[in-house]
Amino acid sequence: MTFPVYFWLGSLRIHPHILFESLAYAIAFRLLLCNVRKDAIAPSQRSSVILGGMLGALIGAKVLVALQHLDLVWQNPQQLGLLLLQGKTVVGALLGGLIGVEITKKIIGVHQSTGDVFVYPLIVGTAIGRIGCFLTGLSDRTYGIATSLPWGVDFGDGILRHPTQLYEILFCICLIFVLNLRRRYQYRNGDLFKFYLISYLSFRFLIDFIKPDFHPLLGLSAIQIACLLGLVYYYRSIPQLFYFKPREG
Repeated sequence: MTFPVYFWLGSLRIHPHILFESLAYAIAFRLLLCNVRKDAIAPSQRSSVILGGMLGALIGAKVLVALQHLDLVWQNPQQLGLLLLQGKTVVGALLGGLIGVEITKKIIGVHQSTGDVFVYPLIVGTAIGRIGCFLTGLSDRTYGIATSLPWGVDFGDGILRHPTQLYEILFCICLIFVLNLRRRYQYRNGDLFKFYLISYLSFRFLIDFIKPDFHPLLGLSAIQIACLLGLVYYYRSIPQLFYFKPREG
């Protein structure tokens, strides 16, 4: 396999990252629209919450990608500029989106949790987007460090690497099964989102140890530090979220 893996529509050559990122946004947004019909808050409030989350996600994704690649300031400023223009981070988008939603809820006076409707769209969108990351190869900078394991992938530089994009897709699939199991047990409104976010941040904190990123603080990357901050924010919820209490009746 030669990376990037382009797709053809007639004479038009489509980059895999553009194709799968567009699919991820379209499918996730469609799933979100289906979910909000079951939501308890008013449609105008939900629109404001979605808008606030999207704005926060955009800012968070860009800020964290800049922090993640600070080493490029002196190594390759041109590549850093390209990453700032095109790059995004899922962790930055999630945490930025969370902040954007909470600020919006305070402004419009919504006090109940609104995160559960976002969970499955986020998981599906992330999995689809990671397909594009994998097929893009080296320029996406989402690959892992060198490995001698039999499933190592050569993304074009002659080095067999951990296909961390595929690991994340597998994690998303497993998480869907676990969340479906979680829904059979008692949970409060908002618990599914907390369970999802804690699980994803924990996964990213661990998987980023096998990524060749800049690790400036205690051997941690900016993404890992952001994951830790998110987990600290939710630390009081962790015990109750991972205790599965059967539904009564």
